[in-house]
Formats: sequence, C-alpha cells, structure tokens
Amino acid sequence: DDTELSVDALKRLTVEYKKVYTDHGMEFPEDPYDQLKSCVRAVFGSWMADRAIKYRQINNIENLIGTACNIQTMVFGNMGERSGTGVAFSRDPGTGENKLYGEYLINAQGEDVVAGIRTPEPISRMKAVLPAAYDQFLDNVEKLENHFGDMQDVEFTVENEKLWMLQCRSGKRTGKAAFNIAVDLVQEGLSSKEDALLKIESDHVDQMLHPEFPESVLSSAQYKDNVLGTGLPGGPGAAVGKIVLSTEEAEKMKENGESVILVRENTSPEDVGGMWAAEGILTQRGGMTSHAAVVARGWGKTCVCGLGALSINEEAQTVHFAGSDKVFKAGDVISLNGSTGEVIGLEVSTSQPSLGGALGEVLGWADDVADSLKVLANADSGPDATKAVELGAKGIGLCRTEHMFFEKERLPVVRKWILKGEGLSELQEFQRQDFREILKAMNDKPVTIRLLDPPLHEFLPRLEQCNAEMAESVGFGSDVEGLKARIEGMHEENPMLGLRGVRLGLTRPELSEMQVQAIMDAACDLVEADPENKPFPRIMVPLAGSIAEYERQAKTVKRVAEQVKKDRGLDIKYEIGTMMEVPRLTLVADQIASLKDEDGGSLCDFFSYGTNDLTQMTLGISRDDAGAFIPEYIASGICEADPFVTIDTEGVGFLVRKSAAAGRSASADLSLSVCGEHGGDPASIAFFDSVGLNYVSCSPFRVPVARLAAGQAAVKRMKGGDTTTAEERVKNF
Repeated sequence: DDTELSVDALKRLTVEYKKVYTDHGMEFPEDPYDQLKSCVRAVFGSWMADRAIKYRQINNIENLIGTACNIQTMVFGNMGERSGTGVAFSRDPGTGENKLYGEYLINAQGEDVVAGIRTPEPISRMKAVLPAAYDQFLDNVEKLENHFGDMQDVEFTVENEKLWMLQCRSGKRTGKAAFNIAVDLVQEGLSSKEDALLKIESDHVDQMLHPEFPESVLSSAQYKDNVLGTGLPGGPGAAVGKIVLSTEEAEKMKENGESVILVRENTSPEDVGGMWAAEGILTQRGGMTSHAAVVARGWGKTCVCGLGALSINEEAQTVHFAGSDKVFKAGDVISLNGSTGEVIGLEVSTSQPSLGGALGEVLGWADDVADSLKVLANADSGPDATKAVELGAKGIGLCRTEHMFFEKERLPVVRKWILKGEGLSELQEFQRQDFREILKAMNDKPVTIRLLDPPLHEFLPRLEQCNAEMAESVGFGSDVEGLKARIEGMHEENPMLGLRGVRLGLTRPELSEMQVQAIMDAACDLVEADPENKPFPRIMVPLAGSIAEYERQAKTVKRVAEQVKKDRGLDIKYEIGTMMEVPRLTLVADQIASLKDEDGGSLCDFFSYGTNDLTQMTLGISRDDAGAFIPEYIASGICEADPFVTIDTEGVGFLVRKSAAAGRSASADLSLSVCGEHGGDPASIAFFDSVGLNYVSCSPFRVPVARLAAGQAAVKRMKGGDTTTAEERVKNF
C-alpha cells in the first residue's frame, strides 16, 4: 500500500524515477514550466501510442488529428484521513438502477482508484467519514444529471474536508443499463423519447442479445458446488472461455477462433487488445470503477474484478483460488457471472435473452419515429423467418433460394438436374415446401424471394470427389469419367461474372419457371388451408445488367404466376422486381421502372439494392479478397472504412441516389430498399435514410440493431432541420 511508505522510502523512489531521465542521457527538469511543457508533450504524444491506436480501432474513432490536454490547478486527496478521492455514477452503470454507484479511497489520489492499484470502498461508506462533503456531492450529482438529462460519470477529490468536483461526462454503461436508464429518464420527465433513443449505442443492442446463465443453471448443484470465489460484478452477462494470462496470448487465441478469459492482477491501457479479444475479464485487484470494469462495461464484456482470493503465477502459467484444492492452468476453461461476480470452475451452459422489457420498449420507440426506415430480414428457411419476426422484422427483404439446395438429401437432386436435366419436379416440391413454411411464418408480411443467383459450379462436386458412388447418385451410373468430363465442360474462368443470376434463368428457363410455380403454389396452398392466411410473395430477378434481360425474365415470371393463379382459382397478391447490383442497370433505372407488359401492367414493382455485388462491381474489388489490403488502406488513410461494411457514399451511394430518383420519377409507387450486408450497418442506414428508401433488410440477428439505427437516423435528420418526407428526399437528387 503506497500510503504506508515512509519518507525515506519515498525519497528512494524519487531517485529511481529520476534515474529514468539519466538512463536516457537527460536531466530531470527543475523549472516547473519545463515540467508542464513535458507533461503536455507526453499527452499529445500518447495519441500515436500502440494502445491508443488499438483503442481507436476498436471503437471506430476516425478523422481526429489528436487529443486535447486540460491543465487544472491541483488539489490533493492524499493529505491525511480527512482527505480522499473517488469516482461515481449517478445511476448504476451495470443495471441502470437509479441510485448512486461509486467508490472512494481515503488519503489517496484519483489514479489510485481508476488504475485498480488499491481496492476502494463503496461510496455509501463515505457518509460516515466525510458527511458534509458526501451530502454536498449528492446534491451536485443530482444537479448535473438534471442539467444534462443523462446518467453522469463524476470524479471528485476531498482536500481537508472540502469537496472539489474535477470532471463530469455522460457515463459509460452496459446494454442492460442503457435501456433501463433510457426508459427511466423518459418516465421521470428528464428526457424525450427521441433524445433517449440517441443515448443508446448499437453495441448496447448487441450486448442485450449476448448469452446469460439461465435460472435453471444458477440454481443447480453443479453451478453452486463449483463457485471458486466471488469478486465485484464489473461487466455484464455470462462468459465462458479458456484462461489466458497475457494480452498477446488472448489476441492470438481469438484469431484462432477460441474463446478466452483474460486473467490479470489488474488491467491497464496496455491490455486493451487482449480485453477486446476476450469473452470475459477477471482481475485480482481493482474496484467497480477501475480500468478493467469501466472498459468492460463500455464494450459489453463480462468482467469480475477485485477477487482477492485469486492468485496468479505468470511464470508457471497457473492460477489458484483460495479455498480450492485445484490449480488451474492456462488453457483450462472457467466461467464468469458478470451479474454476481462469481467465478465458476467449469464450462457453464448459457441461454439467449428475450427481446422484452426495456429493450423491447425502446426499440418500439425507434419503430414509431415518423418517416423512419422499416427493417426487414434476410431469411432462407421457416425457422429463420420465425426468428426474424421475434426480433421485430416487418417482413423478409431477401430469401436466397440457393441455400435451400445445399441440404444433404437435396444436393444429389440438384446435381442431377444440372448435369442431366432430370429431377426438376422433385426439386420443385422441395422448394414449394420451403416457401410454404416461410410465407406462413410471415403471414401478411412481404417476402422477397430471389430467383437462383450463384453459378451452377457451386453445387457440383470437385473432380477429386468424383467416384463410382458419386456418379451413381447423379445419374451417370458407373461412368465416372463421363461425370468428370461433364463437370470440366462447365468450367468458367470467372464464374462470378459468368453464367449466373438472370443469365441462368434465360438460358435454362425451366429453372425460373419451376421456382415461380413453387412460390405461387406455396402461397395458394396456405390460402386453401386457411382463407385467413395472407401470403405476399415478391419475386426478385438477380444480376440483370440490361433492359432486355430483365424484361424477358420479368415476363416469364408474370406469365407463370398468372397461370398458377388461374389454375388454382385464387387471387394471390404478388410483386415482381429487380435486384440492383450491376452498375449499368442503375444508369437505366427509369427505363426499368417504366416497363409494362402487353396489357399495360407494371413489370417492375420494386428496386432492391444488392449492395454487396454493387460495391464489388463499382469499385472493381473482390469482396472475398479485399481483406488482404483493405485494413492497410484504412490504416494509411486511403479509405476511411471497409466499403463492404459501410457504404461508399460517393461512388456506390451516388448510383443508389441517382437510380432511386430516376426509378421513382418513372413509377411513383416504386418500392426502394437495400438487402446487402450494409442493411445492418448503422452508418449505412443513416445514408439510406437520407436517400429516402423505404426499408433495409439484414440478417435476423442484426434486425434489433437496424431498428435502433433507423429510428436514430430519422431523429438526427429531423433535429438537423431536414423535415422532408422520404418521397421528397428521393426526388431531391
């Protein structure tokens, strides 16, 4: 404990500190102004330290030239038993409970609390030691929260019983706390729903969907009998992983796909890389406002800190818990309960939380924001569709039919049709069954089904897999060489720009006809089974690059769909549209949108931007190979973000804006949407909101994040003074 050091010990320590200067051939500056300048230079220089760079990468902090440096008059919390220092939050940053949460140390400076060097006392005990300062502090904290309308993180020092408020800021919080605080602030009249929405981060939603230990596990003998110790609950949720004792090892194992628990005496900024890589963090020292706990809560990492019963032997790579006979080695699995601070000496099963409570209420606010983007899901099966509805999706924006072909019992049938032209009726029954499940799960919500898109080679066996059994299963009997020759004959040099998408539908029209018939029959099956069913399929043509391509395929779709309706005697609502993913098609969008059939009916009801391929073709970059150089491009400033994660607004975004405006000018009822990966990215969603699109579609588990981002984008736009409608924004290109 530094407070127990004698005067002589402090003098010796001072000599050791000064020796750092002499070891570098320098003299310690005696002039206080020189000392101050050195401190300022050190702060500025810290901006490019490895740990600072890593922190900015993790938190997506970009386009800043450096850090600021504040200079304040010093006050001293280490002047004896009537002095002290502390950190507090106006509400519990772990749960959101409306009560003061914090810690303090008597006879200490602020760094002693946040660095975790000493384990502090709960702030409530300060009332007995420094009652006047404590009461004044409570009053100040209440005023600050009322003024800023948000939970506050406050640092303070007491010098000889006088309170000094050092700083305040909006406090970092867990996902659970963020949603509970948002609801409470609105109910207490401290915030509007719109302002409360803006206090939630997308990571907070992710945290709420992270695993937790179910009640059945918590009450089990297996759990209770294997609790090794209980520390302070520093970060949310449940974490299971292998013990690692260094940041470097944590990052290495994470890259290899392993889940790890970072175990340290206490953490410092040097550990941020390992903390980010770890599922959970366990420290021997430090309180709930220490570096480990604050960073863990900000990132939604499970954390248990201040576990005094923990001892670490880094040389032997072992850890031991007082009261336990077992010595744990690096690589052994443990579990952390961030809600209780318990450490469990084995792998504990976890469960997924629900979308109710404060989370569901706040996401409902986001959905209700006027003129905000709707959120649909990308789903390829009945279970996926059901999960999408549970997570709040308003429909399916992309159903990839090729994913249905890869199931074990279906793949031989698919291969037989590709190679021999046989078995299409059997394949149609598979598809009809799948579409029936998906349409039923969505009921009256729109389901956008993309006709087969990938090149056929993706379904075929590799040449080394061709044997007698394979030949027999795909209709070649014992002719293995004939099978190999057929596969080789279908070889393409660049299959991703070859026979796929609409080209496949036009050259093998029986495929498109089969898929459309399966879709419409599935819808009819549901209505016949129960007239209350309201299936709404939307059939999407992929990868069209010319007007003639799209028009011919759309006419085929309409002909088959109308024939099924006539044969079944049912008036099924459906739409036809195109996936906008080839740059050329975006340049003739008005002509596509204005296409009519012989009876004057529309042949294009919607544009759905496939921003994955649109980005790939516009930038001339293979998204499968971009990882080899995009990180270096970002680090060197060539691009600000990965264009396959966040939309390139200047290039790809320009094509989206231009084609949306052109399409809507030709067809006032044209639906405009996005179904690429960008549909789940908050920054991209803000751009799509500014364009005036109708909806975005993303993977089911990104739906809650997208719902929040869509509501926030609309609130920010209106707060910025743009109150135009989506229709007006599209036309304003």
